[in-house]
Amino acid sequence: MEIKAIGCEPLQLKRMHIKNGHTLKVYRETGGYESLKKAMNMAPADIIEEVKKSALRGRGGAGFPTGMKWSFVPKDSPKQKYIVCNADESEPGSFKDRYLMECDPHALIEGMIIAGWALGAKTGYVYTRGEYKYLIDIMDVALAEARDAGILGKNIFGSGFDMDIHTHTGAGAYICGEETALLSSLEGYRGHPRMKPPFPAVEGLYASPTVVNNVETFTSVPQIIEMGGIPWRDLGTEKSGGTKLWSVSGHVKKPGVYELPMGYADMEKFIMEDCGGMLRDDKKLKAVIPGGSSVYIMNAGQILGKNVTLDYEGLVAGGSMLGTGGMMVMDETVDIMETTKNLTEFYKHESCGWCTPCREGTDWLVKIFDRISAGGGRPEDAQLMLDICDNIEGKSFCPLGDAAAWPIQSAVKQFPEDFKKWLLNKTNGNAVEANV
Repeated sequence: MEIKAIGCEPLQLKRMHIKNGHTLKVYRETGGYESLKKAMNMAPADIIEEVKKSALRGRGGAGFPTGMKWSFVPKDSPKQKYIVCNADESEPGSFKDRYLMECDPHALIEGMIIAGWALGAKTGYVYTRGEYKYLIDIMDVALAEARDAGILGKNIFGSGFDMDIHTHTGAGAYICGEETALLSSLEGYRGHPRMKPPFPAVEGLYASPTVVNNVETFTSVPQIIEMGGIPWRDLGTEKSGGTKLWSVSGHVKKPGVYELPMGYADMEKFIMEDCGGMLRDDKKLKAVIPGGSSVYIMNAGQILGKNVTLDYEGLVAGGSMLGTGGMMVMDETVDIMETTKNLTEFYKHESCGWCTPCREGTDWLVKIFDRISAGGGRPEDAQLMLDICDNIEGKSFCPLGDAAAWPIQSAVKQFPEDFKKWLLNKTNGNAVEANV
């Protein structure tokens, strides 16, 4: 497993290979909590402005500008404010946040305290899925170290500012990666998404102003305060600032977690050179899901020789999305119909059942895939699945419905031959080709 920075000095991965980098002692020896001290000598509005200048976009998948999200929190609200870290990381293909929490938990704590200072929040929560329970144990030790050192709790660094952070373990539900479902779960209810507006920045946890950001987003904040918003932005592009972590898995020689500057050019070079190329030298690249399972799948023709840059804008122009940066690489031995079936089963299983399009639509799609894989494919099945996806996309209560539809829509479009061979009607011995 590779854990390295390419094309930039390591920032997010700075302490990954330092012995005991997860401890407070080593964190402080390597510059930790100096950004917090600097931030506490800044006006809260100035901190938000630096985050805006940095062009930091949420690393949890949506890519919403972080500084803008922070600015939505009402300054004069009489209610208590909250900082919540979405450490659920349940997107298939994404595994970079676990390394941040495991090897550099104090960077997350520092980022959350800076956010708390900027927004006037005195309580924070780190919400992690049940399968990451061991990371909660690591975070609890780090939080205890910070409290003992006066970095958390009352009168932090003699500033008069009080804040504490707590951990919370969910039950491993994918839907709780959606911020409002996460807040419902954190309050002790079932993880169902909420209607927006009101947005969490105005009415979130316990109906109070709340900022929810991803682990990688919060760990970027101390870097921004240390360097300044513009210098940090200039590590990437004007609209996609800084560096980004990529979780790379699949048919490459060097899977792992890579830190790249936003706008790194290009995807082909990254896969074929930086990740060591295809795992089996005699096999060709067939497909890549660049941002976790819920983004559009890309075929080799969209990547090879196309100079697809690895940032939000570059991947949209290339035919997909950045998402969480969970890149899954597949060679020519892979049947895309079967991988898409696998993803659809996942989304059906993880649907919370709250709304009809997602609950019923994903169930229908799984039944069609099951019939196809059992040899009962029909020429009209591809269009039938696309019609069902059209009735899910944009019509479900939360983005899980879109996440279930997009892999099927793109797979049928980009890999028609993989579906055609399953959808031949051989009734009475006469093969009828599928209309894909």
